Amino acid sequence: MPAAIQIDRRGSAAYLVLDRPGVHNAFDAALIAELTAALKSLDADPAVRAVVVTGAGATFSAGADLNWMRSMAAADEAENRADSLRLAQLMRTLNFLSKPTIARVNGSAYGGGVGLVACCDIAVGVESAKFSLSEAKLGLVPAVISPYVSAAIGVRQARRYFASAEVFDAAEAARIGLLHECVAAEALDATVERLLHMLGKCGPIAQDEAKRLALRVAGITRDGAEQADRENAALIARLRVSAEGQEGLTAFLDKRAPAWAGRE
Repeated sequence: MPAAIQIDRRGSAAYLVLDRPGVHNAFDAALIAELTAALKSLDADPAVRAVVVTGAGATFSAGADLNWMRSMAAADEAENRADSLRLAQLMRTLNFLSKPTIARVNGSAYGGGVGLVACCDIAVGVESAKFSLSEAKLGLVPAVISPYVSAAIGVRQARRYFASAEVFDAAEAARIGLLHECVAAEALDATVERLLHMLGKCGPIAQDEAKRLALRVAGITRDGAEQADRENAALIARLRVSAEGQEGLTAFLDKRAPAWAGRE
């Protein structure tokens, strides 16, 4: 089986590339495991000063893979909880990485892809990118990624986009704080290089402490995140096996509208 991610070392920066372009870099168990392991390895490497997360092809990440969703729909609550905890570990690892992180958003991001963007310290995206926290359309919620997305865009915006599951563009993503910069596609690499150059001028210990400081001031700690992850994994597991969650997942896989769609 081909690797789900690629690691491209460019000087002191490491580019982590989600490499499943045929399925729009969608999440499955292999990608989650590989990305978590790669992040931990790079975090422990003193030669790495910054990590850039991006996608292969024209999409950043479409969220959950269809086959992965199919397996989730068939799994029991305990299996769904364990599955969610693995995704939660990935997001927590990225969010608390000791190195500066940049989301190079080369295209659209949905569901868990939005979570990756929110977990990075800096996020730059192309003007053509679209975003959606689409889980509510399936009778679910963006539980695992919710602490990081809410921290990025604020509770007011989270209440809207969690509940509506609407698609929004890169300009809106920048306005609400998910992206720091929205740039033309041809300017994306130069923008990332500029940011890496600025990050390289700062002390690595100071950068680690600065990240911890910003998170601590906001009341975000690793211990607190682990507790929230357990609660959110239990929530999404319960919803996936519920009647509404089963209808939403089944309808999506069957390419039909769920029973509640179109109600006044």
